[in-house]
Amino acid sequence: METQSPPLATGQRQQGSLLFVLFASAVTAIGGFLFGYDTAVINGANTYLQTHFALDPKKDALLIGLATASAIIGCIPGAMSAGFISDRFGRRKVLFFCAILYAASALLSAIPRTFVEFIAARVLSGIAIGASSMICPVYIAEIAPAKWRGRLGTLFQLGIVSGIFLTLFINAWIQKSGDAAWNTGYGWRWMLAAESIPAILFLLLLFPIPESPRWLIAAGREEEARRVLHRVGGEDHAEDEIAAVKNVLQQEEGSMAELFSEKYRLPLLIAFVLMVGAQFSGINSIMYYSTEIFKNATGNTDAAFSASIWIGMINFLATFGAIIFVDKAGRKPLLLLGTGVQVIALVTVGVIFARNSHSPALLWFVLLYISAFAIASGPLPWVVCSEIFPAKLRGRAMSVSTFFIWAACLVVAQTFPVLLQLIGAPRTFWIYAGCSGLTFLFVLFRLPETKGRTLEEIELSWRKK
Repeated sequence: METQSPPLATGQRQQGSLLFVLFASAVTAIGGFLFGYDTAVINGANTYLQTHFALDPKKDALLIGLATASAIIGCIPGAMSAGFISDRFGRRKVLFFCAILYAASALLSAIPRTFVEFIAARVLSGIAIGASSMICPVYIAEIAPAKWRGRLGTLFQLGIVSGIFLTLFINAWIQKSGDAAWNTGYGWRWMLAAESIPAILFLLLLFPIPESPRWLIAAGREEEARRVLHRVGGEDHAEDEIAAVKNVLQQEEGSMAELFSEKYRLPLLIAFVLMVGAQFSGINSIMYYSTEIFKNATGNTDAAFSASIWIGMINFLATFGAIIFVDKAGRKPLLLLGTGVQVIALVTVGVIFARNSHSPALLWFVLLYISAFAIASGPLPWVVCSEIFPAKLRGRAMSVSTFFIWAACLVVAQTFPVLLQLIGAPRTFWIYAGCSGLTFLFVLFRLPETKGRTLEEIELSWRKK
């Protein structure tokens, strides 16, 4: 599956090609689109799945949570194994594996005969989500020059929110295509099966993109890496990057023991707090259950689907704020702004639920929370975690980072229906606000800025510390 780069023109050898980097990053971001589609599709299917499989919201809260969280269960082994596999066999091969798995799981989850078969198919899709959530940010970070890395890195999150938004729109369109009986029997199946179309497109577009140049250098394939880096930033950029990567490779052992050594304790702590903090702010409680939340609040299923579409649209549009400002303002200021606004919005959502859950203000403050999350806590943990780990260990380190996020995501998705039953919506959202506040404090006091620094400069800074 390896590709050979064509000869380079003189101008291209000196300056590189932004279009080449943008194309490779955009194709990789389709993995984020499928990630977003797959995680959000259950939102619209949930109501009809419960009826189809005869699940009672009061008696079967754990099973309903399992239907939502089953994909997340697969995310954990998918993320953990993808790092080792990508370090051994290359980033690009794992991307191909993800594309195939997305297509297969989409079809299998649409044709289950039993609830157990549905859960098994969703676990399979989770493996694809976990692997792509680990490998896509790493690939983009390793091919992008430092001055573009933040903006190109946020393309992965843009892919995620695009997938979420389009899924909500498709779910609403399918839901309106028939009555409740049709949706219970067939509608939810079409919602799930539609994912196979972008999955096949992803598979086809992967053929023209090259392997990660930093992985090629680590694998001893320097000439192939040089050709890719020439196309990225020109001849001087290629030679500088090769020298820098070889320098750091000579100074590290490349073992998991080194990753967990004292000198990388802070990067691991950063990964843990950013990944877990993003999930414990309650984002997937809203993304997975927004239809149910607004249906219960308004008593109107159509209005609930419309509210979910608004959430997806704001999530999509606000992500452009991260793309515009991440390499200008920096990672840290955006995270401080985003997590601060999240606290205010989540506290207010809890107050509205406590006083009058039918208030129109509920949607407005949920949208404020979504905007803040999309600008900061959504894209930036992926960007930062793909930057802060050493070259030889980046695949394994991102596996550990994505394990953090999917373990936290599993906890949130599985416990949200139970928390609503035990302590009610106000206290549940206040807990999420408290978690966002803790993330704000950590970013304020412990997160270093990585804007404008090469991956090798960031890596060497941990050793100096």
